[in-house]
Order: sequence, then structure tokens, then C-alpha cells
Amino acid sequence: MHSIEVVLAMLLAVVGSGYLVRVVPFSLPLPLIQIALGAVIAGVFGHGVVLDPEIFFLLFLPPLLFLDGWRIPKVGLFRDKAVILELAFGLVVFTVIGAGFLIHWLIPAMPLPVAFALAAILSPTDPVAVSSIAARAPIPKRLMHILEGESLLNDASGLVCFRFAVAAAMTGSFSLASASVTFLWVAFGGLAIGVGVTWGISLAQRWLSRQFGEESGSPILVSLLIPFGAYLAAEHLQASGILAAVAAGITMSYVELSGRALATTRVQRAAVWDMLQFSLNGIMFVLLGEQLPGILRGAVATVEETGHLNPWWLAVYALVIMLVLALLRFAWVWVSLRWNLFRAYRRGESLAKPDVRLLLATSLAGVRGAITLAGVLTLPLMLPDGSPFPARDLAIFLAAAVILVSLVVASIGLPRLLRGLELPDEPAERREEDFARREAAAAAIAAVEKARHGLCGDSAIEADLYTNAAVRVMANYQHRLEDGNVGGVDAARLRQADQAEVALRLAGLQAEREAIFRLARRGQISDEISRRLVRQIDLIESRYR
Repeated sequence: MHSIEVVLAMLLAVVGSGYLVRVVPFSLPLPLIQIALGAVIAGVFGHGVVLDPEIFFLLFLPPLLFLDGWRIPKVGLFRDKAVILELAFGLVVFTVIGAGFLIHWLIPAMPLPVAFALAAILSPTDPVAVSSIAARAPIPKRLMHILEGESLLNDASGLVCFRFAVAAAMTGSFSLASASVTFLWVAFGGLAIGVGVTWGISLAQRWLSRQFGEESGSPILVSLLIPFGAYLAAEHLQASGILAAVAAGITMSYVELSGRALATTRVQRAAVWDMLQFSLNGIMFVLLGEQLPGILRGAVATVEETGHLNPWWLAVYALVIMLVLALLRFAWVWVSLRWNLFRAYRRGESLAKPDVRLLLATSLAGVRGAITLAGVLTLPLMLPDGSPFPARDLAIFLAAAVILVSLVVASIGLPRLLRGLELPDEPAERREEDFARREAAAAAIAAVEKARHGLCGDSAIEADLYTNAAVRVMANYQHRLEDGNVGGVDAARLRQADQAEVALRLAGLQAEREAIFRLARRGQISDEISRRLVRQIDLIESRYR
């Protein structure tokens, strides 16, 4: 019962953090408030939750990685694949080697494999934190696509390196040749399993729904189970469950493009996943705050083993590691840019040099977040001989400190770097959107016309009825087609007209909703009918938001 109370208190803290971040008079990153609330919970309940690292890894990472893969912009991912791969794989290895040796040199009490594990888990970045911090600044879309693609892939590469480093710490040995062969199966096997599980489940679900129908909540529950199924299947076959979860998410995005899911299912599923993402991210930081007092005591004890009796050395270690990570990232980004410019010059292409502030922003945007926290908390509690895992509490504390420092530095520095920055327009993206709208409108008109012929009965009254209905439905699509061919019309005026129409439609929908609620309060209609009608209005309104 006590554990249930602690879990409920943690969920309440996640909810409260969303309000507190808006109440405080100055800007604070949300994870800072969640960690503080977790520390309050630890003080109230007196002792923390005992974590099983493997269970923690299973509960938190598969759904978060799956959602990253599902929602990553695929066009940006493939367009900038060279830059993303350089950051997601080359920078990770560069960070693991460079930061790993430095951490071991800085803290001799931390064995080299543990230092490599800490460097590996610090290598993944968190674009969600960057986008929330940079909401007040005009961060370029292409930069955000690069950061999101980097984060998706460096989550996987960083966590795979982390697993190898932890295995070396547990066994005391490491073979590069053996690790290379193992890595091939771990990586490609994990990717194949993730793709196979998602496609297999999707085809089976589609067949079952066609044969027997399905409950409205079934597709949502299936989407929640897929990442766990892919992760467990890959781990059972000694492949990477992390990469399987990522591949499952990317595959799910292509399955969704089939358009077979109902509109209501998509709306409900998006709401469920948004809630799950917010909850899991929040619980991890609250959990860190709840464990922080014990972690701090263990970290101080480890520091004392190095001969530094002053606990302020913990802050020195964290700041030095953060500075080294920033310098390594800046060096890699700068060298990568120079290399790409040189390759373009050799091909006879001319690429404009980006603003130096954009280069600094790319380096500063390497914010650590939920994946780093989830990974470091899975460090084993014991070695195979039963002795405590060396410097575990210190590694967790340093990872948490780097997360907090990177959040604070980015929240202060990114808006200032990006303020007033001249950003290039993206006309290609706008043309692509206009083309898609026109093609969709043409397809809709053809489908409405075909449906009209199929529905018209023999009587002239029925034919006239369906013809009039079809004309009204096709008028909106026809207007969209004509908009793309109008010449000499000011685009700004068209956008203003669209905004005015949307405002009027939203006002009408709000009036409809209020009228239905009023009828339900008076008992003139049942609650069931009011919910159904309001649900329909909400779905219509979601198109205009």
C-alpha cells in the first residue's frame, strides 16, 4: 500500500509541475521543478522507491523511443541524413572515447569501463527539451529536424555503447573483435525485429478487424503494446531491444500512412500517447528527485575515496564534464561543417556558410534529458561477485547534474543566440503542402462524384437529392483547387481570409457545444447523446486547430 501511495504522489507531482512552471515569476525548465517535487516526496515519505534497473529500463525506454521514431519528420530525416548520421554515430563514439578517458582521469575512483558507460549515456540529446526552451526564439525548422533526427539515432547508438561498457564493467574484460561481430547482430537484428514485429501485428490486426470487427479502444491498446513486444522479442534473441523499439516506431509511421485507421481512433490515440509521453518524462525526473538524497550521500562517499573531502568537488566534476561535452560537440560540428563544405566544393557546388550563431546554437542545443536519465538509472546494483557496482551513485549524480546544467545553459543561451537571426524561407515546403492539398481535393471530388452515382436511386427525387448534396460537398474542394490557380491575388489577403473563416467556424462550433451542454444540464437530452454530439464537434474543431 505504501508503494502505491508513493506512485500516486509521484503522478500528482507530475501534474503539479505543469502548473508550477507557469506560476513561478521567472522561467524555469520543467525538469528542475519535477526534481524538486521528487525531493519533497522523499522527505515526506521518509524513504525512496527501490528500483530494479531491468524493470525500469523496460517500462520507460521502449515507449519513449517508439514514439520518437513514430513522430520524427521523415522528409527532414532523409534530406539531411549525412549530417544526422555524422552527429548520431560519429559524435557518439567521439564523445564516449574523449569524455570517457577524461572522466577516468578526473575521478580515479571511477573505473574506466564505468567512465565509458557514463560518457555513453551522456551522449544522447533530447530535442523535446530544446524545442520547449527555444519556443520563445525562432529556431529554424531544418535545425530542429536535424536535432530530432540526431536524437532519434543517438538514443540508440548511445544506449548500445552504454550496454557494451556496462558489460565490460561487469565481466572485467572487453574484446574489440568480439564486440564488433556482436554489434552487427545487435544492431541489424534489432532493426529487423522491430520492423517485423510492427508489420506482423499491423497485418494481423487488419485481418482480424475485417473478419470479426473490433472494439474502439483495441487499436490504441495495440499501439501501446507494440514497443514492448518489439523490445522483449529482440532482447530474447540477444539483439538490441532499443533499436527494435526505434525501428518499430519508424515502421508504425509508414503503417499509419495507409490511412486505414479511423479519424476518431487517430485523435484518441494521439491524446493517449501525448499523456503517456508527458507522464513518463515527468515520472523519471520526479523519481530522480526522490532518489537524490541517497544518491548524493553515495556520491560524496565516492569522492572522499579520491582524497577530496570537500563535497563541493561534486560540482567541480559536473561543470568540467559539461564543459568537455560542449567542447567536443562544438569541435565535431565545426569539423563536420568544414568537411561538408569541402566535399561540396569538390563536386562543384556552392554552399552558403551558415551564420556562426547557428553553429553555436547547434552546439548549445545538445541538451541531455529523459533518455540519459532513464539509462543511467539502469546501472546494475551489484557485480556478479555480489559486491556493489563501483561508483554507481556518483555516475547517477553526475548524469543528473549534467542534465540540469545543460537545461539551464540552453534556456539562457539559445534564445539569445537565435534572437534577431535572419532565417531563410522554406518555399519548397510550402509548395509541397499546396501540391498535396490540391491533389487531395481532386481525389476527394472524384470520390464524391463516384459515390453520388452509386447512391442515386431510380427515382428523380433521389437523384436530385444526392446531386444537390454532392454539389455542396464538392464546393469546398473546388474552392481549394481554384485557390491554387488564382493569379494576381495577394497571398497575405488570402491568409487573412482563411484566418477569418477559421475564427468564424470556431465561434460557431463553440456555440454549438455550449448549447448542447446547456440542454444536458437542463435534462432535455441524455448524457449519452450530449457526449456523442460534443465528440463530433470536437473532431470537427480539431481540423481547425
